[in-house]
Amino acid sequence: MRSYLRQRVAGEAAHVDFAELFFDLVFVFAVTQVSHTLLAHLSWQGAIQAAIVLFAMWWVWIYTAWATNWLDPTRPLVRLMLFVLMLAGLVFSTSIPEAFGERGLPFALAYVFMQVGRCLFTAWAMRRQAPDNAVNFLRISSWQAFGGVFWIIGAFLPTEQRMVVWTIAVVVEYASPALAFWTPWLGKTALNALDVEGGHMAERAGLFIIIALGESILVTGATFGEAHFDALTLAAFITAFVGSVAMWWIYFNNSAEHHNVPDPMDAEAVRRSSDLARNGYTYFHTIIVAGIIVSAVGDELVLAHPSGHHADLGTVLTIVGGPLLYLCGTSLFQGTLRRRWPVSTGVAIVVLIGLCLIGGNVEPLTLAAMTALVLVGLGARDTILRERRANAKA
Repeated sequence: MRSYLRQRVAGEAAHVDFAELFFDLVFVFAVTQVSHTLLAHLSWQGAIQAAIVLFAMWWVWIYTAWATNWLDPTRPLVRLMLFVLMLAGLVFSTSIPEAFGERGLPFALAYVFMQVGRCLFTAWAMRRQAPDNAVNFLRISSWQAFGGVFWIIGAFLPTEQRMVVWTIAVVVEYASPALAFWTPWLGKTALNALDVEGGHMAERAGLFIIIALGESILVTGATFGEAHFDALTLAAFITAFVGSVAMWWIYFNNSAEHHNVPDPMDAEAVRRSSDLARNGYTYFHTIIVAGIIVSAVGDELVLAHPSGHHADLGTVLTIVGGPLLYLCGTSLFQGTLRRRWPVSTGVAIVVLIGLCLIGGNVEPLTLAAMTALVLVGLGARDTILRERRANAKA
């Protein structure tokens, strides 16, 4: 009997397949589209629209990561599924700038097709070797179809009403994991029944963070290349790069610890692994990615106008608000991962809030430099403490 599931080896983490990396290329484009959309509509309405699009983009990606946590991407049919999702993902991504305009329907149809189609395929692929998980994906398909009704209805409405209906769709879909995908007649999913391969999930999430940070660096380089070259522009370029490196440092040195493969006979270990996958990766990484995207917008604004005026509210909220979102997300993730809240990250969050309050009184480049200094200081402090603990154990 042909199996479409990964062959798991006790105590070993599954590695990300090249087909999964190829699939991620679509989301390099999608992240760029979200940041450019926010930059083009830097207002409260534009921020809400960008948030809705971001939530949809992340939900497509993370649910595919969940699916390939169980499915074997080396199987031809699983690869074909990923390629079909890529094609629909290109329609989804190209529609992002006009999702609240003329391309709302292609955006919604592509999104619903990816979500429902992938879940139904996964349920079909699991029906023999993992029937309980197949039922779980039928529950997920039901929730995705229910949310899809709001996505498609909203596509036919004017912009303001579309925002409201699509917000309802986001709330419905993001509530479903917290509600254990409860579905009439099918019941709900037990958390310890998910049997998540933690190492694979950690690697997939880390790779997406690389994608988002890479987009930030590409935007910084492209903007710098088109800007007038002078000392202020060079300083803004270096500041933006240092901020991106600091974000990488904070996540990969302090947050992205190895998510151990649980012993299948240890019910508590399996429950904790599944809880981390649901909360740490599914929910909290949304905030981390949002922080990176908002920070990229702030970098563009600083490169375009580094000095000569005080930062306006939109500039302050992107320059400081992006890293603030990022640290809030990493703090929540670290708390879930380690079962304790990082005090140093909390202090950095308080400092960034203070910078938000005074940001309107300084020039954009100065504000960006102070923000980058906070991120570098946090990364350096946590690295020093980690090295001290390692030396104490040696």
